[in-house]
Amino acid sequence: MKRIWMVGCALLGAVATAAAQTPRGTQTTQPSAVPPALTIASLTGQDTFDAYCAPCHGTSGAGNGPVAASLKVPTADLRRLALGRAGVFPRAEVIAFVTGKGRAIAAHGTADMPVWGPTFRALDPNDVRVKVRIENVVDYMQTLQLK
Repeated sequence: MKRIWMVGCALLGAVATAAAQTPRGTQTTQPSAVPPALTIASLTGQDTFDAYCAPCHGTSGAGNGPVAASLKVPTADLRRLALGRAGVFPRAEVIAFVTGKGRAIAAHGTADMPVWGPTFRALDPNDVRVKVRIENVVDYMQTLQLK
């Protein structure tokens, strides 16, 4: 059941990303012959962020992605993670939060944000690629920080 929920969250992100990237006026009533991929081949931080984080957090990380308005809890502004910390990006905290080690997960119901560590492992059984993907997306989030 937990795996189905994680894959469903990943699918929601992939669909939202695809919808956000479709220019207005080019939508068609014909169904796509190829369903959106749940995983992307690229392991770069920006590509991973754009595919999995931007639907909620927006491409700039400001918390204004196309899915954000439909969420019950406002999406975090990822550009502000270093503010209030003397400008130091809390890398270890962000990795722990993204992988689910830095927050309590409710026994019932859903968390506000998917726990991407297990989600990426469910979609890609290669632990090395999962670790690289997470490290790279956190590196990319660091580049988004406001000064």
